Amino acid sequence: MKNNPIVSREEWLEARKSLLRREKELTRLRDLLSAERRTLPWVRIDKPYVFEGPQGRRTLADLFDGASQLMTYHFMFSPSWPQGCASCSFLADHIDGALVHLKQRDVKLMAVSRAPYSQLAQFKRRMGWQFDWVSSHGTDFNYDFQASHTPQDISNNTAYYNYELLEYPAEETHGISVFYKDAAGDVFHTYSSYARGCEMFANTYNFLDIAPKGRDEGGFEFPMAWVRHHDRYDTDPVESSVTHNILDEETA
Repeated sequence: MKNNPIVSREEWLEARKSLLRREKELTRLRDLLSAERRTLPWVRIDKPYVFEGPQGRRTLADLFDGASQLMTYHFMFSPSWPQGCASCSFLADHIDGALVHLKQRDVKLMAVSRAPYSQLAQFKRRMGWQFDWVSSHGTDFNYDFQASHTPQDISNNTAYYNYELLEYPAEETHGISVFYKDAAGDVFHTYSSYARGCEMFANTYNFLDIAPKGRDEGGFEFPMAWVRHHDRYDTDPVESSVTHNILDEETA
């Protein structure tokens, strides 16, 4: 990394205030976009999805646990994989600290994957997470919300993701879907976001974005190639395992 221009404190302050004006523009634009997001129409959920978790079999309405707003993170974990996706695990590492605060704002946040619950529970214990995580195994939930794709869609290049055909068809993809339950108990789908739309939930990136080197991912074969399960950084060093991590993303 080359040093940036070295200037006086006065010159730095002038440049910083110029950037601050742009940052404020972005903040105001995000506020407007968030307000527009909340005006989206809703879709009633009529399909009887059933999930398996620590409390047994539960419907989508049951997952709200007394809240009126439910957020489900589509965590990539196929039934055939020995462990959950490393990149999804990176995002999931940021969830637990938010749960107590979200509860105060009438929001339940949890993860949903297609792997059987026994696999999810074992991996969750390994990672030390506390958030709720249920299995949608045997249901259409993942497929209906663009988080899983059938072998036929993959072979025919007809997998649909992020509201368009998936450029690189894959069995599992990640995202977040949001639901609302009214006083009558009816459930509505209000929002879903995929790909980099979920990036803001991985707060490590927000810290890296203000660091001198930024995300520093330009030398990798894909941006998140450096990410490991948080208990594997010492045993699977980034420098020597870029190719290995790519295979992990595809098979584990």
